[in-house]
Parts: sequence; structure tokens; C-alpha cells
Amino acid sequence: MRVIEAKTITDIVKQMCIKAAHNLPADILLAIKKTQKQEKGLAKQITTLMLDNAKIAKKELYPLCQDTGTTVLFVEIGNEIFVKGNLTKAINEGVKKGYTEGYLRKSIVKDPLFKRKNTQDNTPAVIHYSFKNGNKIKISLLLKGAGSENKSVLKMFAPSATLKDIKDFVLDSVKNAGASACPPFVIGIGIGGNFENCAELSKKALLRKIGSANKNKDYNSLEKDLLKEINKTKIGPQGLGGNISALGIFIEEAPCHTASLPVAINISCHSSRHITEVL
Repeated sequence: MRVIEAKTITDIVKQMCIKAAHNLPADILLAIKKTQKQEKGLAKQITTLMLDNAKIAKKELYPLCQDTGTTVLFVEIGNEIFVKGNLTKAINEGVKKGYTEGYLRKSIVKDPLFKRKNTQDNTPAVIHYSFKNGNKIKISLLLKGAGSENKSVLKMFAPSATLKDIKDFVLDSVKNAGASACPPFVIGIGIGGNFENCAELSKKALLRKIGSANKNKDYNSLEKDLLKEINKTKIGPQGLGGNISALGIFIEEAPCHTASLPVAINISCHSSRHITEVL
């Protein structure tokens, strides 16, 4: 049995928050560079500014976006690991230190409806736990801004829904997001499971790398078709027109009840900030 001190988790999460806020993942950066080459006029100027922003953020340690988001973590725990201390508390302490010491904007309010008082440290984080074989912990962290999150949707389809119904739902949702969600988008789609599981799948899908292929050939084909259709909308960078409206479409699927067909769409802006560490 391998023992990991809770403080170790806190220190790693702190650094992950700071790194994610200032550094675009390599695949996202490369995708924006490819977008710049495919655009003309105003769209090309906008993507150039996106690249300049990424360069300045990394060099000068400015956040990529002023909205440093809700902190979302997917934590895979090996069955041969023992964390000495409270793991959830350790993660939230890491978020607190990352946002405070990294001078990142704190956006979480304790009461969602009435008082809406800021917690002043961006906690609590949203944490999804899963368990695997082995003696390692894998932590994937996303900083999810509200502009794109607010355009995310979920629909409980009847099992009689056609593939066209699903495609139309995705396309209509993307068109509705428009400039408000800061395109070009990265789009995670959850299909199956139940109400809450479907939404989680759509969020987890955002962790995939641009250009990666779905292992299931049917869903891989659907991802490619949706990406083509979304780019035909000409929403373009920042919603001002262009050839590229989405950098990537990723689907995660799960078994579901015979009487239902849940579909969730989680939209991310072009500044898709995420990072993964393995202990």
C-alpha cells in the first residue's frame, strides 16, 4: 500500500490551478495556430490576438482570461493508494492557495440564490472521483468559465429520437451559444447514462486532446460530422464570422435505460484551460 500525504495533494493542486490559468494546453494552442492559417480578414486578426494573448499570459503570468472559472477536478484513485488525511479538504485547500497566491479571480458564491456571498477563495471545487487498479492518483483539473458554461444544455430524449434529432439539437445549441461563449469552441458531448451522469460525461469529454479519435467508430464518425456541420455555420472566432467555429467535438457515451436517451452538451470557449498530473 502506497501512502500519500494530503499536503502533497494540496501543493500539487495549487500549482495546477496557477499553471492552468496561465498556459494553454499544447493541443489547443496548435489548433488555434491552424485556425489562424485558415482564416482571412477580421477572423484572422482575432485569432492572431488569441495567440498574442496566450504568449503574454505565459510570459508575464497574467491569466488567459479574467474569468478564472469554476475549478473542476476529475480524480482517479488507485486501489493501492492510501491518502493520509482528508482528500477533499486537501484538494479544496490547494484550490484556495492557488487562487489566493496566484492572484486569480475568485468567482464562487456560497449561496446560489439568495445572498450570493463570494467565498473569497474560489472554493468549493467541483470534484468527481473514480477508482482504478494500481498505486497512482491521476488528477485532471479544468478552469471552466461561466460564459461558455451558461450555454451548456441537457435534454432527455425519447429512445425513438433519430440521429438527425441529436445532430439538430447539437447544432441549435451551438448556434444559440454564438459569440457569448467566445468561439471557436471545444465541445464535450455526453450521450447515455442518466441525468447527472450524462452531464458529467460531457464535462469529462473536454479533457480529450484536439485531433484524438473516439475508439468507437460510430461515435468517431459522428464527431467528425458534427465538427464539419458546426464549422459550416460560419460563427467564426468570437462570433464575428469565419471558417472555424469549433476546434474539436468530443463524445463520451455510457449505457442507459431502455426508456430514455440523455444528451448533454458542455461548451468550452477557445481558452480551454485544463491540466493533468499523475502522482
